[in-house]
Amino acid sequence: MMSEADRRARVARLETFAQRAPMAYRVRLALLALLGFGVLGGAVLLALGVSVGLVVVLLAISPILLAKLAKVVWIPVAFGWVVLRALWVRFEPPSGHLLAPGEAPALLAEVERLRRAAKAPKLAGILIDDELNAAAASVPRALGLLGHRHYLVLGLPLMQLLDRQQFASVVAHEFGHFGGGHGRFSGWIHRVRVSWYRVLDGLAGRGAWASGLFERFFRWYAPYFDAYSFVLARQNEYQADAMAARLAGADVAGSALVRVNIGAARLEHEFWPSVVEANRREGEPPRGLQRDMAAALRSRHTDDDARIAQRLTARADVHDTHPSLAQRLQALGVVAGDAAPPERSAAEVLLGDLLPVLEADLSEDWRLRVEDGWRERHRAHALDSDRLGELEGQLVRSPAEVVEHAALIERLHPQVDVVPLYRNAVRVAPDDAFAHYRLGVLLLAQDNRAGIELLHRARMLDPQAADAVNEVLAGFHHRHDELDAFDGVLGDQHALDRRRREAAQARNALSAGDVLLSHGLEGDALQAARTSLAATGKVATAWIVRKRIDGDPDGPPHFLVLVKWRGLVFGEDSALQKVVDALDLPGSWVAFTAPNQRRVAAKVRKTAGAPSYRHGEG
Repeated sequence: MMSEADRRARVARLETFAQRAPMAYRVRLALLALLGFGVLGGAVLLALGVSVGLVVVLLAISPILLAKLAKVVWIPVAFGWVVLRALWVRFEPPSGHLLAPGEAPALLAEVERLRRAAKAPKLAGILIDDELNAAAASVPRALGLLGHRHYLVLGLPLMQLLDRQQFASVVAHEFGHFGGGHGRFSGWIHRVRVSWYRVLDGLAGRGAWASGLFERFFRWYAPYFDAYSFVLARQNEYQADAMAARLAGADVAGSALVRVNIGAARLEHEFWPSVVEANRREGEPPRGLQRDMAAALRSRHTDDDARIAQRLTARADVHDTHPSLAQRLQALGVVAGDAAPPERSAAEVLLGDLLPVLEADLSEDWRLRVEDGWRERHRAHALDSDRLGELEGQLVRSPAEVVEHAALIERLHPQVDVVPLYRNAVRVAPDDAFAHYRLGVLLLAQDNRAGIELLHRARMLDPQAADAVNEVLAGFHHRHDELDAFDGVLGDQHALDRRRREAAQARNALSAGDVLLSHGLEGDALQAARTSLAATGKVATAWIVRKRIDGDPDGPPHFLVLVKWRGLVFGEDSALQKVVDALDLPGSWVAFTAPNQRRVAAKVRKTAGAPSYRHGEG
């Protein structure tokens, strides 16, 4: 794993190199991309070559031996197929309202004018979604071997936020990613990177033995290539901004950038919090979300200037391909001026009669997506309010109730400083993980380092809190440029994720080397398992044992269920799946039969002793 300090230094060196020798940089990046394909393609060719070689050797020795070892011959072929199938990435077109021919003719004409001016490729379609964003999306056919389909995705909130000229600069920026020659190369780089990660995921999902063959190489290769492609992506943003300045004017492009930043801040700090507050008051989600959002985006706020000033001081992170607002404005040669709301938005000018239809349709789509969660949160808020009333009516609270009271105040009254309440909760409930975690989070948000120890204590009290603790610690250390500490947290999280993957693989695997234990089921749990086996109508006898899962001591128990059928069974795989679906066990489980795993079956019988289930017995 590349450290944060190494990544920053490498990106800085590559940015300098790319500016000094742009063609050499692109050649090296292309060769580096081809190296990955060479490794994967070499693995496939080697696998196929080994298979052919085995067939030739075994035929020369004895055709009978070839028949006996046919499964061995197919192992490298299967490995090569895994790599090829993982490489075959399917890219879906972007989602949104696809404009039909003749729909919103003013918008279609404006987009076509800008496309021609940018010398961008023809579009397969224009889509409008509900994001405060715009995107140039290229969908490859057969990994790009048969060309690409290009889409322009436009967010309705973005069109509501900007005037026509500012909107044109944004569209020109997106066409800048398509045109000028660099867009095609950049898209290819992005696609092959996705393909490699897909390869690793595909191999990891089929067994550690396969992914292990590539692990050492990709441990070096993936971050190195990522640093190279990051530099290209950062350069492309500047080039796309230059296209916006050429087609719409630098001042217009700069004002659009400022307006987009104002809109993002307005949604984050005002609009969405108001929706959350509405969730507390109303049992149903609002129907006119897009209309309300447009009104919020096209109004002034006293905090707009302060928010832009804050964003102008923000720096560009080496994990974010977009330069900072200050860097982009500087490259355009403009300063951040007053970006007033438009008298008429681009949506009003260019969408015409389609605007109210899109507002209604996108609002309804959002309402349908959130309505179940909305109702549940509304009910939970009412219950929380009632419970808070009960607690505040008590003269004395237990330690658990002190923690609960602090949590309820935090949820129901976000304007209240709850740090004193959580300090008291930690004092009276020293073994409560949640109280330590929340106090730690709140203190770190105030840059109080006492929160670090509290978070470590929360994780010790509850190992399941490790992901949440690491996320908070990583954010704090990264914000303060404490790179060694940041790398330590990331390393710990990667180790956790690796152990979980290995544990998941262990739950899906059967091996004679597995450590088996008594199932430990008693009373109702054992009876539920027997009842579920009886319900299948196909199981004569079953032995149940528990498998020890190394690296996941706190995870749910995992059971192996050895099944013996009643009479003949046609289609054993489907019959076993029915058993798996019917089983009722307190954890995870795998069902199998002895003919397919004789050594494992013998070990299961030895560990279990008497069968756990016999047909006809209670």
